[in-house]
Amino acid sequence: MNELIRLARPVEAPFKVPGAEALPAHAEAVRIAEALVFAAQAPLPLDEIAARLPPELDPELVMDDLRRLYAGRGVNLVRRAGGFAFRTAPDLAYLLAKEDGAPRRLSRAALETLAIVAYHQPVTRAEIEDIRGVAVARGTLDVLLAAGFVRMRGRRRTPGRPITYGTTLAFLDHFGLDRLSDLPGLDELKAAGLIEGRGRKGFTMPIPRDDDALREDEDPLEAEALAGEAPSPEG
Repeated sequence: MNELIRLARPVEAPFKVPGAEALPAHAEAVRIAEALVFAAQAPLPLDEIAARLPPELDPELVMDDLRRLYAGRGVNLVRRAGGFAFRTAPDLAYLLAKEDGAPRRLSRAALETLAIVAYHQPVTRAEIEDIRGVAVARGTLDVLLAAGFVRMRGRRRTPGRPITYGTTLAFLDHFGLDRLSDLPGLDELKAAGLIEGRGRKGFTMPIPRDDDALREDEDPLEAEALAGEAPSPEG
């Protein structure tokens, strides 16, 4: 009997969704989305959330309500790396800095290389060196690969078939970006003091593409992986 009473008792949501009384299905969908995002180990794409919600509901509206519920709280719902995730409120991040341990520090050369990969991907080692004007030190790309910020995309269809590099979802998440097109443009970089003066004549910043597919001049790495050959990052 006690079990029947427990099952019959309505479960109370931790928050009240505006208009929930008139839209019980929507309120339940908000709770489901909350549970899915909370349990996910990485930012959860909208289509994966939508697959678990009633088909008649708009997942964007569900996530908008969930975002409003967490606005002003210690954790916020944010869009990161093409999905949704709970993150510490920016004004409270300093409280958890010690819990995260030592911050991941990259050398200036590594940061410059990472910026080139982010804006110019897909890009080869030779192209990185041409843009920087200096050789890429051995191990710089290894550091970025080990940090999970850069990945090997494929091979350029040119003599020597050099490896092409691109950024990862972890890169977007770490730097608080939802997609590559959220990277700051030339005017924003100048306003932040990261680019001084007017720059050289004709200087422009490329606009990164959010499309992650291989370009026409790239071959996939799968053939090497199937053959048991690990591509060298020096490629």
